Amino acid sequence: MGPLGKLTAMELRLFLREPITVVFTLALPLMVLYLLGGVFGNTAGDNTSPDGVVPYRGFGATNWYTAAYVAVAVAGFTLISAPTHMVEYRETGVLRRLRASAVPRWMVLASQFLTSLVIATVGAAVLLVVALAATDVEPPVDWWAFLAAYVLGAFALVSLGLALGAVMPTARAAQSAGLVLWFMLLLICGAGPPPEVLPDAMRTLGQWLPLAPVISLLQEPWLTGGWAGRQAMVVVSIGVASLAVSWRLFRWE
Repeated sequence: MGPLGKLTAMELRLFLREPITVVFTLALPLMVLYLLGGVFGNTAGDNTSPDGVVPYRGFGATNWYTAAYVAVAVAGFTLISAPTHMVEYRETGVLRRLRASAVPRWMVLASQFLTSLVIATVGAAVLLVVALAATDVEPPVDWWAFLAAYVLGAFALVSLGLALGAVMPTARAAQSAGLVLWFMLLLICGAGPPPEVLPDAMRTLGQWLPLAPVISLLQEPWLTGGWAGRQAMVVVSIGVASLAVSWRLFRWE
C-alpha cells in the first residue's frame, strides 16, 4: 500500500472511531426515507391535491424519495462532516505537520476525496439495500444508468465538500454551511415536500442550488430509465469547479 492508500486507510479508521458521525451518515437518511414512505405511500396519484396537482411527476412517493435520498446519504457526510474534519485539521495544526513531513498538497486532498467517496458510497449502498428489502420501492428502470448517475453525483458532492473545507475559516463555519446546504437539500431540492406544492420562489431557489441537479440526475434512470443530459453536464461542471476551488484556496494553516 502506497502513501496515499495508507493516509486514506488512516482517515477511514478515524471515521469509525466517531460513532455519532457513523450513525448520522448511515441511519438518518434511512429514518427520514422510512418516515416519508410511510406518510405518502407508493401508489401514483394517491397524493393528488384537491385542486388537481399531481405530485412526484406522477410516480409513487417511495420511488421518488429513494432515488433522492441516495443524494441525501452522500451529502450528509460530504457536506457536513468532511469539510468540518478538514478545517479542524488546519486549526489544530495537523495539516502543518503533514507539510513538515513532506506530504504534498495533492495527496492530502486526494486522501480526503477518497475517504469521503468510500464513506458516502457505503451510506448510499446501505440505504439502497434496506429500501429495496424493507419497503415497496421498485428498483431502477435502468441500473447501469443509475450507477453512472451516482458516480457523477458523488464526484460533484465530494468535490463540493472539499471546496467548503478549503474556503471556510473555522470548523464551526464549515459545519454551519454544510448543515444549511443539507437542510436545503431536504426541503426545497426534491428530497422533502413535492416540488409541485412549493411556492414558486422556493421552487426556483431549489433549482439553482447545486444539489438539485444531482437529485434529478439520479431520479431519471431510476424512475424512467432515461438520462438527464443537461443535469449531467451541470453536475460535472459543479465537480470540476469545486475541485479547482479546493486546489486554489487550500491552506496548510
